[in-house]
Amino acid sequence: MLTILVLGSAAGGGFPQWNCNCDGCRRARSGDPAAKPRTQSSLAISGGDGRWVLLNASPDLGHQIRANAALHPKDGIRHSPIAAAVLTNADIDHVAGLLTLRESQPFAIYATERVHSVLAANSVFRVVNPELVPRRAVALDRPYVPADADGVPLPFEIEAFAVPGKVALYLEDPAAAGFGSVAEDTVALRIRDLNSEAVFFYIPGCSAMPGWLADRLRGAPLVLFDGTTWTDDEMIRAGTGTKTGQRMGHMAMSGPEGSIAAFEGLGVRRKVFIHINNTNPALLDDSPERAAAEGAGWEIAQDGMEFTL
Repeated sequence: MLTILVLGSAAGGGFPQWNCNCDGCRRARSGDPAAKPRTQSSLAISGGDGRWVLLNASPDLGHQIRANAALHPKDGIRHSPIAAAVLTNADIDHVAGLLTLRESQPFAIYATERVHSVLAANSVFRVVNPELVPRRAVALDRPYVPADADGVPLPFEIEAFAVPGKVALYLEDPAAAGFGSVAEDTVALRIRDLNSEAVFFYIPGCSAMPGWLADRLRGAPLVLFDGTTWTDDEMIRAGTGTKTGQRMGHMAMSGPEGSIAAFEGLGVRRKVFIHINNTNPALLDDSPERAAAEGAGWEIAQDGMEFTL
């Protein structure tokens, strides 16, 4: 049996974002029950043996651990059920939480060579002691069974594969094609439980749905997919930014080129939007955009959501 916990469901900055005074953030800050606060995107998964693997490590990880009893220490004075962390890219909202895990606790970090090189180039990540926390490289399109720091395998298989996207903002090269993005900069994960054969996909960043990706997702039991913006120009119209969703490496939910349209006819049994920006009106329980998404068969992730496969 595979258990999936949504630790955080918002995009970078969370909801409400600390410096944002848009309508949604104002409502969330005021305690409006239709504008539920959310922390930054991350999952935790377990195959039922008491050990958990983080899928991305958000800057809000300390709060997320406190909010989820399954991740609390259980044995002895120092302990954590967190056995490993798997990173889908080098975005701040997916790697900064590693610094929260610096208190000499063994676990393993899995990522592409590209992401590992970013961590290695930034000396602050040395506080996550590599003698206790092995950094293990992942090759694209090659399924692997992750293990804890001692090398004891976990009861599921993970496959990382590249999806359309771009390099993290702070790594962009304005003079290079695609800002210097390479395939390993944005990956999706396919997770398969070794005992039950249950499968799901986690794709928190994706800028397009090519035919091969649609075919790969067809008929999946569960997909957690990039829900950053409702419309491509959302942040520009809201006055909160100057970039489109595409420029940031994300598909919009709506429109003929959006993810809702792209998933039509794929037969995915459970479709869940995650990594949702604070400006996205689908975050609001009472918005027409939320109604439209749900009418198309989608769920909007919220912190604390749990799935069992």
